[in-house]
Formats: sequence, structure tokens, C-alpha cells
Amino acid sequence: MKNLTLIALALTLIATICVAKSPYQSVLQHSRIRGRPHGPNVCAMQKIQGTDKKYFTNCKQWYHRKVCGKATVISYECCPGYEKVPGEKGCPAALPLANIYNTLGVVGAATTQMYSDRADLREEIEGPGSFTFFAPSNEAWAALPTEILDALVSNVNIELLNALHYHMVNRRLTSEELKHGSAFSSMYQDFNVHIHHYPNGIVTVNCARLIKTDQHATNGIVHVVDRVITAITNNVHTFLDTDDDLETLRTAIAAAGLTAMLESEGHYTVFAPTNEAFEKIPPEMLNRILGDPVALKDLLNYHILKNMQCSEAIMTGTPMETLQGTMLEVGCEGDEMTLNGKAIIHKKDQLGTNGVIHYINELLIPDSAKTLLELAEGSPVTTATKLFVDAGLSSHLTGSEALTMLAPQNEAFKGSVSMTGPMKKLMTNHILKNQLSSKSLYHGQLLETLGGSKLRVFIYRNNLCIENACIAAHDKTGRFATMFTVDKVLTPPMGTVMDVLKADDQFSLLVGAIQTAGLTELMNQPASHTVFAPTNKAFSALPPADLNKLMGNKQELAKVLKYHIGEELLVSGGVGSHNRVKTLQGDKLDLGMRNYTVYVNKVPVIQADLMATNGVVHAVESIIKPLPPKVDREQADGPVGKVRLASASRFDSQVFKNDDLFQKVMKSHSSRTMTRVQ
Repeated sequence: MKNLTLIALALTLIATICVAKSPYQSVLQHSRIRGRPHGPNVCAMQKIQGTDKKYFTNCKQWYHRKVCGKATVISYECCPGYEKVPGEKGCPAALPLANIYNTLGVVGAATTQMYSDRADLREEIEGPGSFTFFAPSNEAWAALPTEILDALVSNVNIELLNALHYHMVNRRLTSEELKHGSAFSSMYQDFNVHIHHYPNGIVTVNCARLIKTDQHATNGIVHVVDRVITAITNNVHTFLDTDDDLETLRTAIAAAGLTAMLESEGHYTVFAPTNEAFEKIPPEMLNRILGDPVALKDLLNYHILKNMQCSEAIMTGTPMETLQGTMLEVGCEGDEMTLNGKAIIHKKDQLGTNGVIHYINELLIPDSAKTLLELAEGSPVTTATKLFVDAGLSSHLTGSEALTMLAPQNEAFKGSVSMTGPMKKLMTNHILKNQLSSKSLYHGQLLETLGGSKLRVFIYRNNLCIENACIAAHDKTGRFATMFTVDKVLTPPMGTVMDVLKADDQFSLLVGAIQTAGLTELMNQPASHTVFAPTNKAFSALPPADLNKLMGNKQELAKVLKYHIGEELLVSGGVGSHNRVKTLQGDKLDLGMRNYTVYVNKVPVIQADLMATNGVVHAVESIIKPLPPKVDREQADGPVGKVRLASASRFDSQVFKNDDLFQKVMKSHSSRTMTRVQ
């Protein structure tokens, strides 16, 4: 029965929300459902602690218990249009209908009622008609600057009356009819009031938030708003053109050819950098951008959102698309509006007929307006950036060449790094000719570096790598060049697999074994192999007699070595939780990554990614042997399970048919390893 009740409640919730016709109605319905245990027509409200701000609650805010990063407390109040009855639960009674004048007195707009009296508006809003009154709350009037309020009340018959008429529309408009982007002629010279209805359920008029909606009256409807609104007569560009604090911005807009756009119809949000914001930018960088029409247009479009965003409609950080094509994180922290997490907005909600302006005291510079060096600044690649500069590559990092920089993260460098001849050459090989996008790279592609090397692209299920270095962050695409952040210092291939092994003394026994087995040509010919290379220590772990016997049997030795060579090239960054690689011997190796270490058949790789022109070498300190098959523990107790276990015990002898020598070597190596562990 309990389950049926829960199902019925869930269906009611879904049905109720689905019936809602607007974001505001959806949020209101959610608040009603949350308040239902407290009686009929009770709505759950979230109030920001320490303030008077209240919000109907949606699912996200309900569970987070935060608005603009500040903790909220839940209160339960009568939903719009209802009131309490002494001795009864909830809010069972509908508010009695009265005219607009009397309604103002009971919905928290008594100050608006008082000023309506003083401006001789009372007779009009008590009489016949059908009006919508966006009535400022008592707190809204109290927050009005003294000089503005004095100017209004000193001339009540004109200024105050005009101001009140601008808050009125000569028709009834419910919240359902307040559509996003709509405008309605006010009763003051037909100047429009501008409506925005946001996905989070907040509705604004001229960026003032509706805090009590749909308060019905006999001659209209009242919506209580959180500020006194003023008439809007100029478009966004005209507004910008009249403020001396935005002189540099005006000049830049004209140079970029954006004047016509900001004068056209639309719903823009402009984050307007002040003169001071421009002055904070290094002169060389600023002059370069101002003198480059493409970079300048990108810079300015990065400050303009495609939609109008009032500050009062923000409850949490949200990515919003700019005209430049990338995203800005527009959010809030308490009363502060933020951009990309920074409280750099010092004047909000300056309205034009086609948008809203927020003044900012820092210039926002998109990646698309930056040089390579500027892209690297502020990114976790400072060590690499210094090495590029020390290697004499600054002209490439600051010029207009089409390049791609492979910038290793700081963690990729171990200890202190000094500039030497080989290091200079290495850093030159971290810069690719041509500006590339990681999304356009393909497996097997060859990329040429400024140092003359050819680098290969490897695409794996879990990673995209250039040689041993894998992409660790999204591309940063600058004005002329692109930066790929990679997880390792690049190792360009330095010869064939055989060359790599010969160049490292720890593989001297392996080199001899390869030569004895007649595999030298295989290790030198063009291919894409992965070699799990046993070190001298791995060979020394074998009993001398067994090692000598193995080295004396060319055919068996070749099979052992081919079991250590994968058919495809796999760098460490391409290894996931479980990979299988087919060997030249025919069987497969099990690979996995644990604590940043690659394991092959449970043997750890002690040194990864020694890159060769025809493959990659990973060093191991043990001869790799086949793993026994996994047997289900429950099935192992029955007769069938015992047969399987017996079969598993003979697995090693069956991996290489009739390879007694290989099996003996494997068992001998395993026995010695176990003895050392014990």
C-alpha cells in the first residue's frame, strides 16, 4: 500500500509539472509540492540567510540549499492568491478580490500605495479598467537613491505620476503571458517595459525581479517587483556613447565595425570594460590587439552574450555563449555578479532598448586574440614556457606563424631542468609546423616539427597521443597558433627498436638474444611493434644452465622473444584498465594501468615509452609468462570445477605446444621469483 501511495505521489508530481506552461509555473508547482505537507496552498520558499531575498525553489536549489553560493533556509508561506485562516492548517482561503489600490496594501507594496495617493493615481487604480501594475516593494522604494526619490516626490503631479505610470500596462498580464523577450507599452508615453522569463523560473521587467506574481484584483493584476524601474529610451550603443568612462571601448567598437550591430534590434548582454580595465593590459599586448581587426573583433565579441542576462535572474554559475563563439561562466556570489568566477562587475543592469550593460573593471581576453606565449601564461605549463624562451624560441611564440605548440604540464618535468644543446633541440621538436586542431588529427598521421623531426599520431580508445605525449587538456586556439597541453615531455623517435636497445646498456643481454634468435632484421624493419624488453636483470634471474640452454636453442628463443612483442604500437598513455595485445608469437598479453604504472601479465613496466621509428620499447625486469585462466570460484568446488582446475594446472605446458624448454624456463624463473619474495 505504501508503494502504491509513493507511485501515486510521483505520478501526481510528474503530471503537475508537465501541465505547467512556463518556467515560472514549473518552479511555483515544485514549491507547492514541497509545501504540501504543511497544508493546502503552502509554497516552500528559500531565503538567503542574512537577507530578505526569497525564491520559489526548483529541484537544483532545493537539494543544494544555496543561492548565489550563500546558504538558504526553507520557509513555508501562502502561495500567491491565498491566505491563512485562524485554527486551520495551511492557507485554505483565497484572498478576497479588491481593486488594485487596496491590493497594493496587502501584498507588500504599501509604499507604492502611498505614492499612488500622493500622485493622485488612486482614483484611476480604484476605478474601472484592466491594468497590470508592476509595483515596487516597500524595500525597493527604500533602496532608491535619495536624490532620485527627492526629485520624484518634489514634483508628484508630473515626475512621480509619470514614474508610476511607467510601472503600469493598460491590460491584464498574468505571469503566463510574460514571455521571454516580450515588450509591452507602458502607460507613460507608450514607452515599453521589457520582459525576460528565464529557464530557472525567474521573471524580470526591466531587470527588476518579480518577487510576488499574479496578485489578482477586480480591475487588473499586481506583480510586486524588487526595484523601482525607469524608462528606457536609448539602445545599447547610444548608452555606451554617452559615458566618458567607456571612451576606449567606444573607439574599439568603431574600429571593429560593431556599431551597427549594437544599434540593431536584439537582446544583447554587454560586459563593458571601463577605461581603467583597458589600462591594466600591457601596452604592447593591447596595441597589438587594437591594431589587428580580427583579434579586436574577437575580443569585443567575447564581451557580448547572445541573450539578455539580468543580474537578478542569476542563482548559480552558468556557462553562456558569447558572440565570439566561446563560453563565459556567468554567476554570482552573494550580491556580486561574477564572470569566470571573478567579481569584476561593479555596475549592473544598465538598460538599453535592445539589451543590458554590466560594467567590468577587467578586460576579458579570449584565447583567439592571444599569441602562443600569451596562451601559455596562466596555464599549468610554466616550466615548459620558460624552456621555450630559454631555447631562443620567443619569436615563434609571439609572432604570426601558423604553429602548434606541444606544452608539457609542469608535473612532466622531474627536478630542475637546465638549458643544454640537446634540451634546445628537444624544445624545438615540441613546436609543430602548421596550426592544428586535436579534433582533426588521425591515427598514423605524421607531423613535422620546427626541429625537423616527424612525429606520429596515435589514437586510442581513451587517449590521443603524439608519440609518447598524450593530450591532457582542451586545445587553446590562439590568433595564429594553437597550444596542446600534453602529459609528458615528448620523446621523438631516435632510430629503430634495435637502435634503442643497443643504445641502453641495461638491454645488452636482450640485444644478444635477439641476434642469436635471428630477429635483428625484424627489429630494424619498418613496422609498428610494442616491445616489452626484459632487462639484464630479467635474464639474470634465470638459472645459468636454463639460460644457456635457451640461448642455445634458436627456435625456442625466438618464440620466447616474440611473446614479448606486440603486433601494434601502444604507448603507456593508450593503456586503460584492461587492454589485450596480440603478440608475434600468436597469443595475447593482458595490459592494465595501476597507480600510473603499466602492467603486462601482472609484470610492472619499469621504464615506458622508449620511442623508435618502428615501434616503442617498454622495459620490464622479469621474463613475461602466460597467465593461468580465471576459474569461477563457485564452479571450482564441483566435479566440473575440479576438471577445470586440473586443466588450468597444465595451462603453461599447453601455451606453446611441445615447447618443453620454454616451459622449463618459465617455471624456473617463476620459482626463483617466489623464493626472493619469501
